[in-house]
Amino acid sequence: MIEEKSILSILVDNEPGVLSRIVGLFSGRGYNIESLCVAETIDPHVSRITIATMANLPVVEQIKKQLNKLVNVIKVHELTGTKYIERELALIKVKAKPEHRAEILRIVDIFRCKVVDVGLDHYTIEITGDEDKLSAILNLLKPIGIKEVAKTGIIAVSREPKNY
Repeated sequence: MIEEKSILSILVDNEPGVLSRIVGLFSGRGYNIESLCVAETIDPHVSRITIATMANLPVVEQIKKQLNKLVNVIKVHELTGTKYIERELALIKVKAKPEHRAEILRIVDIFRCKVVDVGLDHYTIEITGDEDKLSAILNLLKPIGIKEVAKTGIIAVSREPKNY
């Protein structure tokens, strides 16, 4: 069976140990987590956990069933196959030799990101976008010299139906 990326958006009680139980469910059954983000929602008693995993359809269905059995899980949404908005944040520290500074700033302008720190020999760039956008800028900056990358992982929400 073909594995593909699945995005799960899980609403949970905002309590200690909930994340540990969910991650334990994945690791205990040999499922890998590609990306994991957790934050409080507008309700301080509820958190949203966004998990990206590579799996085939029956495995994703099994994961959803097992997640729904956990006491602190309020709702599980599988976003894959639906309309959703996905973003990721990255901070990229790139070598900024004098001969490359103008090129780096052009790339920053093209990708609509920004330089958030400047040093004698580096720029730190902040970028948000989908996985393709982040991959594209990383590929352009790689020949210049990337010193460090920190990424948040995917966050996602479903799109509302358009009523025209």
